[in-house]
Amino acid sequence: MQNIGKIVVVAVAALSLAACGQAQQTQTAAPPSSAAPSPSAAPATQSKGRECTADDIKTTGKFGEKPEITIPDDCDPPKKLITKDLSEGTGDGAKAGQQLQMNYHLVTWSDKQVLDSSFGQKPFDLVLGAGKVIPGWDQGLVGIKQGGRRLLIIPPDLAYGEGGNGMKPNETLVFVTDAVSVAAA
Repeated sequence: MQNIGKIVVVAVAALSLAACGQAQQTQTAAPPSSAAPSPSAAPATQSKGRECTADDIKTTGKFGEKPEITIPDDCDPPKKLITKDLSEGTGDGAKAGQQLQMNYHLVTWSDKQVLDSSFGQKPFDLVLGAGKVIPGWDQGLVGIKQGGRRLLIIPPDLAYGEGGNGMKPNETLVFVTDAVSVAAA
């Protein structure tokens, strides 16, 4: 959890610096479209002919259990945010402005390694849509219900873009997230 906290702080700082001198158009931490990583920044890789879907990513475990995430070798990382509820949860879905407590397990696409996990530790607190986490979380956790488990596949432009603080440039992130608490609005 310490790693994601550091990564989140660095990403927010980098996005803030990138936004200097530009009019802010939204309340999220989403980088302006001109800040999206350029395809030439990543080493050229051979396409596998199709983008992966949520169904291509295999996960194990149920809510509250540390999951395992398996990323296949036969498809490309998706270019858009993908979410899939692995278990639905109960109550109203989370909306911008609500306080969430989340457990998460993070695997990086390029090397298929666990980068960080909060399972077995204190859940991660955030206010949904406040721009204090990567845009892929602010967008991908909308609608999650307390007790729900969600798969998030986050492309680089909604994650850490050009990288930094140990994150490779143009890295796609795969999270399994558990909504421990969704505060009433």
